[in-house]
Amino acid sequence: MVDYAGRGFHLNVCVWPDRVVAAAELLDRNGFALDAVTGMDWIAENEMEVVYDYFHPADSCRVVVRTRVPRSKPEVPTISQVYPGANWHERETHEFFGIVFLGHPNLTPLLLPEDATYHPLRKDFVA
Repeated sequence: MVDYAGRGFHLNVCVWPDRVVAAAELLDRNGFALDAVTGMDWIAENEMEVVYDYFHPADSCRVVVRTRVPRSKPEVPTISQVYPGANWHERETHEFFGIVFLGHPNLTPLLLPEDATYHPLRKDFVA
């Protein structure tokens, strides 16, 4: 457990990419809701990270689930079948970081032009 006041969450968990759906299912069974999904670019480590933020509305508990994938093949399974609200979060993360959510029903852009071939939140992006 982590000091919430200092970090903004109570539990920080790192899982392999093929375990994000199982983690989502476990949290869903225990009453957690999905708050956000986002990405991080660890360019020096040649990795991308997907960060899932969950909260429990009755217990005021916040859990962060993280997974890392290679920048050369940034793929992770979608959790949208467990949390339908993840659909938009995953689309946005795909759009801005280029992370592919395998099995996602529609990774079309939300904010960028439909023909955009760039991912503006990657650290090597040049405008």
